[in-house]
Amino acid sequence: MRAHTNPWYLVLSSYWFASSFKWFLILLVLLPARVAELVPEPERATRLGLLFALGAVMALIGPPIWGYISDRVGRRMPFLAIGTILTAGSLVWMAYAGSYWQLVVAYLLLQLADDMATGPYSALIPDLTARRERGVASGWLGALQVGGQVAAGAVGFLLANLQWQFLLIALLNLAAAGMILSLIREVPGLRPQRRGLWESMIAPWRSADFRWVWLTRFLVMLAQYVVQTYLQYYLADVVQTFQTFGQTLATEAFQAVALLGLLISIGAAVSAVPAGRLSDRHGRKPLIYVAGVGLAVLMLPILLLPRYDVLMVLALVFGVLYGAYLAVDWALVSDVLPNPQAHATDMGIWQTSIVLPQVLAGGFGAMLDAFNRQSPGLGYTVLFLIAAVCFVLGTILVRQIRSVR
Repeated sequence: MRAHTNPWYLVLSSYWFASSFKWFLILLVLLPARVAELVPEPERATRLGLLFALGAVMALIGPPIWGYISDRVGRRMPFLAIGTILTAGSLVWMAYAGSYWQLVVAYLLLQLADDMATGPYSALIPDLTARRERGVASGWLGALQVGGQVAAGAVGFLLANLQWQFLLIALLNLAAAGMILSLIREVPGLRPQRRGLWESMIAPWRSADFRWVWLTRFLVMLAQYVVQTYLQYYLADVVQTFQTFGQTLATEAFQAVALLGLLISIGAAVSAVPAGRLSDRHGRKPLIYVAGVGLAVLMLPILLLPRYDVLMVLALVFGVLYGAYLAVDWALVSDVLPNPQAHATDMGIWQTSIVLPQVLAGGFGAMLDAFNRQSPGLGYTVLFLIAAVCFVLGTILVRQIRSVR
């Protein structure tokens, strides 16, 4: 397969499709649903928040450590292979866990396996693409990520059996990894990194641009997780009926949230590749500004108009904006990485800006329950306003990045 062609970009990012499919269903549909099955209702948000927080704390360590090991070895593909096999096993365990604490252990194993695979894998775009092509490469990555969400949304809406959803996720992850391992070669000329662990962990933080990219991504992801983690409960507690034009589209909240996720992903799939190409021509920052401010503004109508038909329209708009942000932000971080021989370590550290928000978002579960006990729906109002503030801050602080226009 010839490098830097559309089929090559498609294969290169195919595991992001599988990973996105996996995490969309796990975080938005399957994990809340399994917790609801195993935990009494008065404690469900708190237990779900605890589960997310435990997994996220563990995942903070995984990406940089596995990235560092990959840089030390000078290879990427073995980590993708082993991590994918462990991922499949943990998904099967989650599907049939008989207690909340079994679910916790299986979920932690999933985090470990996913970090092992995606930590080194995340270095492939900066490893294999020149700066002038990273917008296009990141656009394909974004398109496949949201394409995975489209597929996951359809599965979550149409396939009511939760165990079958877990098994389908496992098979898709194995298939995507197998395709990459067969068709993409190891990074040419990648020399093993000889720096020690501590030096490798602190090296990227010496770059001011890396620090700003990390912080802005952290804020945007915190906003996303604050909304995403508890959206299913918002639909069940506040929206309650899932109709449009007088027709009932879903009977259960987990089906309704999957349909919204499907619409978000369709919008994002449309915008990702064009946004990446535009950022190669006109710069990364303008698209980040438009997307981030738009995401913040959308929080207001979600609060003021809690009707499912309105939420469907807002979900599509949200997806267009989020797809543009997702594509351009990956190119942005690829542009500011300070050391070509340590891409896996540095990308692993950057990925903590995606994982760490789960710790904080999980901690909002108890707050949500507390505010809702004071006044029904008040907790959701607080959460969505927090998300809007984070979207705004994560957007305007991009101007501090100096080496990228």
